[in-house]
Amino acid sequence: MKSFKYLVSALTLAVIFTACTNPETQVATVEAPAEKAQSLNIEKYQLKNGLDVVLHQDTSDPVVAVAIVYHVGSNRELPGKTGFAHFFEHMLFQNSENVGAGQFIKNIGNMGGTLNGGTWQDGTIYYEVVPNDGLEQILWMESDRMGYFINTVTQEGLENEKQVVKNEKRQRVDNRPYGHTNAVVMEAIYPEGHPYSWSVIGSLEDLQNATLQDVRDFYQKWYGVNNATLVLAGDFENKQAKAWIEKYFGELEAQPEVAALVPRPAVLEKSISLYHEDNFAQLPELTLTFPAIEKYQTDAYALELLAEVLNDGKDSVFYQTVVEQDKLAPSITTSAYIGELAGTFSLKVRAFNGIKLDNVKASIDKAIARFAKEGFSDEQLARIMTRKEKSFYNNLTSVFNKASSLARYNEFAGDPKLITTEIERYKSITQTDILSVFNKYINGQHYVATSFVPKGQTELKLAGALKADVVEEKVVQGAELSKEQESEELAPIAQAKSAFDRSVKPEFGPKPSITLPKVWNTNLDNGVQVLGIEHNELPLVSFSIRVLGGHVFDQAGKVGVANLVTSMMMEGTANKTPQELEKALGELGAELEFTTSGEYVTLTGNTLAANYDAVMALALEILLQPRWDESEWARIKKDTIAQIQQSQGNPGAISTNVYNKLMYGNENMLATPILGTIDDVNKIELQDLKDFYTNNFVANLTSVHIAGDVTQQQVTSSLTGLTTGLKAGEVTLPHSTAAPSIEKAQLYFVDVPGAKQSFIKIGARAMDANAEDYYPLVAVNHNLGGSFSGQLFQILRLQKGYTYGAYSGVNRRNLGGVFTARSSVRSNVTLESLQTFREIMTDYQKGFDASALQNTKSVLSRSNARAFETTNSLMGVLQNISSYQLPKDYVAQQQQILADMTLEQAQQIVAKYMDPDKMIYLIVGDAATQLERVNQLGLGEAIVLDTAGDPVQ
Repeated sequence: MKSFKYLVSALTLAVIFTACTNPETQVATVEAPAEKAQSLNIEKYQLKNGLDVVLHQDTSDPVVAVAIVYHVGSNRELPGKTGFAHFFEHMLFQNSENVGAGQFIKNIGNMGGTLNGGTWQDGTIYYEVVPNDGLEQILWMESDRMGYFINTVTQEGLENEKQVVKNEKRQRVDNRPYGHTNAVVMEAIYPEGHPYSWSVIGSLEDLQNATLQDVRDFYQKWYGVNNATLVLAGDFENKQAKAWIEKYFGELEAQPEVAALVPRPAVLEKSISLYHEDNFAQLPELTLTFPAIEKYQTDAYALELLAEVLNDGKDSVFYQTVVEQDKLAPSITTSAYIGELAGTFSLKVRAFNGIKLDNVKASIDKAIARFAKEGFSDEQLARIMTRKEKSFYNNLTSVFNKASSLARYNEFAGDPKLITTEIERYKSITQTDILSVFNKYINGQHYVATSFVPKGQTELKLAGALKADVVEEKVVQGAELSKEQESEELAPIAQAKSAFDRSVKPEFGPKPSITLPKVWNTNLDNGVQVLGIEHNELPLVSFSIRVLGGHVFDQAGKVGVANLVTSMMMEGTANKTPQELEKALGELGAELEFTTSGEYVTLTGNTLAANYDAVMALALEILLQPRWDESEWARIKKDTIAQIQQSQGNPGAISTNVYNKLMYGNENMLATPILGTIDDVNKIELQDLKDFYTNNFVANLTSVHIAGDVTQQQVTSSLTGLTTGLKAGEVTLPHSTAAPSIEKAQLYFVDVPGAKQSFIKIGARAMDANAEDYYPLVAVNHNLGGSFSGQLFQILRLQKGYTYGAYSGVNRRNLGGVFTARSSVRSNVTLESLQTFREIMTDYQKGFDASALQNTKSVLSRSNARAFETTNSLMGVLQNISSYQLPKDYVAQQQQILADMTLEQAQQIVAKYMDPDKMIYLIVGDAATQLERVNQLGLGEAIVLDTAGDPVQ
């Protein structure tokens, strides 16, 4: 369901190194990660038909992940038939002979699981994560679409899925800023006909021309058992799992062997410069992309490490040159994409408003020359190695990560245990190797430069840049609705004969035993609440320090102070310059992030357990001893204004901001954007941030949440500084304001000229965060839009093909939540989508019956099996307790509420919160083509708003 350019990179960089120390920061040694990796229980074998099977048992949670990788990505396509690998991934979710149309997705949702698929240049992956009692059902379903899918494909299904994929392209490419960059680069850097010369999502013209015979040919050639790897990771019984795999997959017939592709790295004879006027971009962006080598080569590993070196924050000469010295942009990003056939290395700068990209290019050239002369330090490389050690462990925290990694390693390297041995390849890369690839692939080499500039600002592009050939699909009103498709008549394809009745759906296994997390809590002497869950499966700790208030403490006229506070507090401490703080964190391999939300600010950390004390000490230093660095203040303020400017051209961001304004009205700060407005941010001074900090960072609003391999005693000891350093003020939060009364539905429209999609949000204010109705509403919403098995997704996407996804839910807020049904639909079915939303919600309100309630109870009770798998998920439980004043055992209480819920209670909740006749309807889209149509919905004429949410006169 997703197309990914860089899907594999984050998972293949599981590299292990020993932390280095310097006199200022002592880093504890830990168990060698390679030893931990080698202790993984990994078994590989092959069925007689050629299917590779990899098993990894992990009994820590009663869940299992199933991943299947097919060795077919967009690189197996042909000119004129591009986008097929990704399109076929979509098709495989539709139907199969024995599971039935639409039942694959529905079954997973009903067993409390999750699923998805992804396509990239080299392969396609499908995965499910479910409570372990559903494993046999998953194997039954996966084998059915592997061996008994193709005869179920109809012309109607083919045409429907074409529209879904078009929606995805609009959502990910056409309707978002800089969305076309990748396609422009790939076409320019690779020669015509090269398997990487088109984007994964392909040409919409090719897609529209796809026939049933094309689909059959693709399936027969690439979706054989002998071109795939099946992985099971999680809590299962080995002997039983093997028996099921043999039963369901063993009798499937192999297809002809697939020939391996030969690597074809790109070679540029000269540099190429292209530009595009972007309808949604508000800021100019320059990307330089250099050809590189294919994966598993020594140079490939060195290039990946080079990207990390050049991204090494304030120590990077690129940051120092482009950001600090020349002040052209808030950041510079470097990345290496290493594929099966070739690779690329990119430098990307999104400049400040009005900056000419020629100046950016000159600054990058200056940084390249400086790096060529100065290189980088051993200290920088040591920090990168330490970070990779932590990344390795984080990749082992979930069965999904392990399943997908093992599948890729097996399918593309031939050995799933490369997850343990690839480490040594990274460790063998030296500083000399990294400098060598810099000179070989970057310094003085040819590149593709892409200048993406706002509409009408071509003066910002690189001098001499040629106009890129960007194809944007015209969305023609009624095109899909009226077009008659001529159905092909194709004879059925012979399928493997089965020794058993595959139409019989397997029963669930024994119900998994779910152990709810045991929460400990204490209060520090100054009143700070501390909550923890000890979780010692891996040597990792996740923690957060949260101060309630955040954006709701902003003041009218200077909205955005809270956000600027958290940005500034990461820029050094009283005792450390910004660069020194960054170094200290890097040497520990730690991640600390300070963010502002509507009702709180949160400092979040993730670290190796052995380094916990040192990382917590740094976190407290950041929290208690802000530096308020004057030089960083100017950059942070300018960066924030750039973020606001960019959001003004993003239809999704516009819909969020306007919807919040409609929902919360003028008396609630939640009605305003967290970033603030450009006018407000321009008025804010550094003293405003200091005053905000002094007034609102107090003990009675602060809580600490820690999950991982650390004891309560160790945590309490590490927080001594918080006890003495945070004042015990009695600051109170604003009260929840009364929800605006909605006596009848009201329609609103925001014009984004040329939008290829319409963002739809439908909803009304709900309850406060800890109200008794909150979890019952979550429960009764599940069948409507709580997951991909809900009616909104099933009808709007799977049946009608209007959208890439449609959901509903209630957000949890102390100042009042909001119930929202939402989607992003193709423009020419905006009215039809709104009508469908109203029909579904009206029928749901009238038809919520005993069967719907029973399904809700079954699904939600089972979903807890995978709810507490990682340290981050456990930390989320703790944050809920403190942020919303919930009891420690609130998860168990929710389960009891669910078990005790009667049909009458459920129907009352539906009637109270989900009445489509008492909701606001917001559409953000192209008014020229859609405004007049949506006025036909029957809710009166839409009130037209500007992008700030104010009425257009």
